[in-house]
Amino acid sequence: MKAMTPKTSETSAMTRFLTIVAVLVGLFTPIVYLLEQRLESFYIFKTDELHDLAQRAIKAHGNDTGAIVNYIVGEIGERHPYHTNSHRHDDPDEWMFNNAGGAMGGMYLIHASFTEYLIIFGTAVGTEGHSGRHTADDYFHILTGEQWAYTPGDYKPEVFPPGSVHHLRRGTVKQYKMPEGCFALEYARGWIPPMLFFGYADGLSSTLDLPTLWRTTYITGREMLGNLALGKF
Repeated sequence: MKAMTPKTSETSAMTRFLTIVAVLVGLFTPIVYLLEQRLESFYIFKTDELHDLAQRAIKAHGNDTGAIVNYIVGEIGERHPYHTNSHRHDDPDEWMFNNAGGAMGGMYLIHASFTEYLIIFGTAVGTEGHSGRHTADDYFHILTGEQWAYTPGDYKPEVFPPGSVHHLRRGTVKQYKMPEGCFALEYARGWIPPMLFFGYADGLSSTLDLPTLWRTTYITGREMLGNLALGKF
């Protein structure tokens, strides 16, 4: 019997790996396709209702960011008491830094599931970065401050003041900036798990802020699995 050389062994291992990948792709592709056709049925939040809520909160509290956040989180908690993390927004341990695409800010997770997330995101000192190219539509409801966005080929920025919505469509990308202080209600709908790679990249390759990574993992996992247990996909 002819002995297997190291090169032959490596080729065989690679063949097995590629075969496994091909089988998994073949199994999951029709499942993802079927779920894609039903995505709308999994959503519990409506974009127009969130826009209206953000505008009412701003009208009621002006530039008082804390009061605006309390107003929004409180009403969302009343509408969706079982699917939101609305009762913990006064707990500092529920807030965490988020580093993604070179930008940095604070984040409070209101809802997380496999098809939606809803967060308060912002910074009191300003930030700038890459939006990411995502598998979900992202709706950035500006609460205080402004967000600026840039697309290659344009010569002027898009400017989003309080009460406006910056809709980053699935698969598109922009440069964005939150000059000085800016806070927003951010809502994403689509396939959320693939977005986590973007959310973790800076922490694993740049900041190496392991406590923040752990807190992000714990809170996100708690909310996603908790909603899944309630039948919210």
